[in-house]
Amino acid sequence: MKIICIGRNYVAHAKEFDELVPDEPIFFMKPDTALLRNNDPFYIPDWTKDLHHEIELVIKINRIGKNIEKRFAHRYYDEIGLGIDFTARDVQAELKKKGLPWEKSKAFDKSAVLSNTFLSKSIFPDPDAISFHLDINGKTIQEAHSGLMIFDFDELIAHISNYVTLKIGDLIYTGTPANVGPVAIGDRLEGYLEDKKLLDFEIK
Repeated sequence: MKIICIGRNYVAHAKEFDELVPDEPIFFMKPDTALLRNNDPFYIPDWTKDLHHEIELVIKINRIGKNIEKRFAHRYYDEIGLGIDFTARDVQAELKKKGLPWEKSKAFDKSAVLSNTFLSKSIFPDPDAISFHLDINGKTIQEAHSGLMIFDFDELIAHISNYVTLKIGDLIYTGTPANVGPVAIGDRLEGYLEDKKLLDFEIK
């Protein structure tokens, strides 16, 4: 099982970091040890002082595929969930300055929060209007819908499969909207897919 994460897939998020809007999907990997399930608490590592939340729609691959054409990509997933890509922003910034890979800031243990519940894509009448949001301590911090993605689900599947064979159970974290920011000990994070709460856990 692979965790494939998409970077800069919302224009507003790219601009909040003064980064260029990509002309093709950017992706990186997290290991399976990065998963955090069951709404277990997240413990901030002692080596970062600036840990950021990034709420994302997650699709789960349901068949093996390589070099998938976009027109067939919809056949390769049938469920949508929620995830949070935790990022050690201070560590990432230092690695970027040195021109080094920044997996250390993204792929660490428990950095990929995943909802236990996935919803059938059939319940969403418009794949470009799937809304989601993140509340922290009862206040909505991040909010978007799938139509704001630069590259939609099918484009992501087609692009990734040109380079990496997709297998059953692989997860694609499809990118985060604007307003990422730090979390602190004691925060309560609640993630909603449409009106359904799929994430509810604490930072410790």
